[in-house]
Amino acid sequence: MTRTVPGRTDHVVVVGAGLSGLAAALHLLGAGRRVTVVERDDVPGGRAGRLVRHGYHIDTGPTVLTMPHLADEAFAAVGESLRDRVDLVPLHPAYRARFADGSTLDVHTEAEAMEAEVERFAGAREAAGYRKLRVWLEKLYRAQLRRFIDVNFDSPLQLLTPDLARLAALGGFGRLDARIGRFLDDERLRRVFSFQSLYAGVAPERALAAYAVIAYMDTVAGVYFPRGGMHALPRAMADAAEAAGADLRFGQTVTRLERSGDRVTAVVTEDDRIPCDAVVLTPDLPITYRLLGHAPKRPVSLQFSPSAVILHAGTDRTWPWLAHHTISFGGAWKRTFHELTRTGRLMSDPSLLITRPTTTDPTLAPPGRHLHYILAPCPNTRLGPSATDWGDLAADYRHDLLTELDRRGLDGIASSIEEQCLVTPADWHAQGHAAGSPFSAAHTFAQTGPFRPRNLPRGTVNAVLAGCGTTPGVGVPTVLLSGKLAAARITGGVGSARAGARPRPAARREGRPA
Repeated sequence: MTRTVPGRTDHVVVVGAGLSGLAAALHLLGAGRRVTVVERDDVPGGRAGRLVRHGYHIDTGPTVLTMPHLADEAFAAVGESLRDRVDLVPLHPAYRARFADGSTLDVHTEAEAMEAEVERFAGAREAAGYRKLRVWLEKLYRAQLRRFIDVNFDSPLQLLTPDLARLAALGGFGRLDARIGRFLDDERLRRVFSFQSLYAGVAPERALAAYAVIAYMDTVAGVYFPRGGMHALPRAMADAAEAAGADLRFGQTVTRLERSGDRVTAVVTEDDRIPCDAVVLTPDLPITYRLLGHAPKRPVSLQFSPSAVILHAGTDRTWPWLAHHTISFGGAWKRTFHELTRTGRLMSDPSLLITRPTTTDPTLAPPGRHLHYILAPCPNTRLGPSATDWGDLAADYRHDLLTELDRRGLDGIASSIEEQCLVTPADWHAQGHAAGSPFSAAHTFAQTGPFRPRNLPRGTVNAVLAGCGTTPGVGVPTVLLSGKLAAARITGGVGSARAGARPRPAARREGRPA
C-alpha cells in the first residue's frame, strides 16, 4: 500500500504557485481539503511566469505544452474544464527543424502528414522506418505512463512488475540514440526524435531509450499553445483554485516552517504565520531542504541538468521561414552534448530553440511587432562558468548569439530588437535553482523513478514535495503529475476522483481555522 501522510490533513498549505503547486491545490480541493497557497511572486506561474515590457507579453518559462489532458485532470478535480478556461491552439507543424545543410523538416503529429513529410525529406525507406518508430513510441508510452510515471514510489521493489518486463522487451533500458537508429538511418531525422533527452539532462547516446516517451509527447500526442501565452495556463489554474475556495496569497516569501516533533505545524512568511495540518513544498530542492532543515542522504551527490541562456527579443520585423517553434540544429551533435554534460564548455556549434509566439497570438506584442524567444543550452554552474563568471560573459555571449542567429537566416536581428531580456545561469542561480539550472536534477538512471528524490522526505511526516526535482521529473506534463501525486500522498487517492461535482468552498472552510 502506498504511504500517505498520517494524522489530520484538513488544512494544507502549498508553498509555491507554479504548475505543480497549483495542480496539487486543485486535487486537494477536489478531495475536500482546505487549501492555502503561498507564493513569493506577485503572480502565479513560478517558472511559467510573465514579464510585460512596453506592450510585449513575455513568457519567462516553458514554451511547449504537450499532454494537456494532464492539466485537465487538475481542473476536473474541482468540477471544471481546462478548455472552458484556456483557449488551446494545436500547432501545425508542432516544430520546424532546420539543419546546418539548409534542409528543413516540418514535424507533424498526424501520422499520414508526418509520413509524407519524412518521405519528401529523406525518401520512402525512412518513411517506412518512421511508421515503425511511431508504433514503438506509442507502445512505449502505454507501457510507462500509469506504471512508471504517474505513480508514487515507496521502494525500488515496486518496479518488479510485469510492466517492467514489457518495458524491457520494448528496449526501454537500452540507449536512446541506438534505439532510434534501429528505425531511422538519416542522422537528421534521428536528431528530431532524440534531442528531447536534453530536457532530461542526458545526452541521447547515454539516455535510456525509455526517455523516447518525451518524443512521443512532442511528435505524436501533439503540441499546443494557450492563447494569451503559456502563462495563461497557471493563471487559469489559480483562478479555478480560488473559485473552489483556495486562499491564494501572493507576494509572500516563506521564511521557515514551525515544527512540533516530526510534524510541520505552521508555515511562516515575512508577513504572517499560517497554521496547517500538512504542507506541500514546491520550491527547488535546495530551498525545500533548507526549509525542512535537512537534506536526504544519498550515496552519490545529485547531478543536475544543463542550464540555458534565453534571449527574449521584441522586434520590429520577423522572418517568414520561422514556425511557432523552430529548432535550428548546428552541424555538431555528439560534441555539443559532450560540451554540455562533460567538459562544461559553452557550445561551439549550438542547437537552438527559436519560439515565435506571435505566430499564433499576435496580441502578445504591439501591433506590427513580433516576439522571439531564443533558448541556447549551456552547462550548469557546477560544470561550466559560475554564476559570478556569467556577470562578465553575458554581454559577449549575447553578441555571439545574435551573430550566429544572423548567420543562420535571422539577418539583421540585432538591429531589429526594440525590447529585450537576457536570462543566464546567474539569473537562475539568483532564483534559487541548484547549479544555476531551471531543469533541476538530471534524469540519470540513479535519479529516475524510485531513485529520484522522494516526494515524502524522511524526518517530517506531514510534508510532501512537488515540482521538477522530485517524482516524476522535469517538464510541464510531469510537473503537473507531481502535483497530483503530492496531493495523493495527503488524500490517499487522486484529487480528480471526485470530478463531476464541484466542491462547495464553504465545505472547505469547516474545521480548524487558519
